[in-house]
Amino acid sequence: MGCNALLLTNEKNICSECNHNLPFTNHHHLESNDTTKKFYGIIPIEFSAAMLYFHQKGIVQNLIHNLKYKNHQEIGTILGKWYAKDLKNISKIKMFSEIIPVPLHKKRLEERGYNQVTTFCEALSNELDLPYNTSLLYRSRYSKTQTKKDKEKRKEVSNALFDVTFSETDHNKHFLLVDDVMTSGATLEACAKALLKIPNSKVSIVTIAYTLS
Repeated sequence: MGCNALLLTNEKNICSECNHNLPFTNHHHLESNDTTKKFYGIIPIEFSAAMLYFHQKGIVQNLIHNLKYKNHQEIGTILGKWYAKDLKNISKIKMFSEIIPVPLHKKRLEERGYNQVTTFCEALSNELDLPYNTSLLYRSRYSKTQTKKDKEKRKEVSNALFDVTFSETDHNKHFLLVDDVMTSGATLEACAKALLKIPNSKVSIVTIAYTLS
């Protein structure tokens, strides 16, 4: 899935060479990292980390493409299980109340048939023993893909896209917000702002990949 090579009989989804060459970030060991710097002075984020670095035409781009557009949801499961092993070793894991995926609009969900972060979130949820909540945060408006928008345009569009439906039982929680790729951070910023409307809430962020600019 990472290089499109034929897999050996003992390999599953990701070949041994791609596995060996995956560009892990080790963000979870760094209080200040590429992802946390996206939100400095903008929004209070308790913890932020990406699992892998995303390079154009690289292994991670192929993995994300196959996960997002080719319905290879097993990639999310594999990566989620791997990253959960790393996250288990940090003290902050005990702070999180539940996992929240960045949602798709229902129209996009119908078009694609699935949310590309679902299996990654489910794997984290199972391995870390954290509830997975898909009903709290929702996308209130449909928008075209933001892949080719510049940073300011992404932020302008994203800020109007997300909202929350919550009750008193959602107060005082620390939400772990999860997405596939962090580029400008605009989508995650907008989602975090929506979650922070909930009284006494806190937000942390994890993504599969981080795009190096």
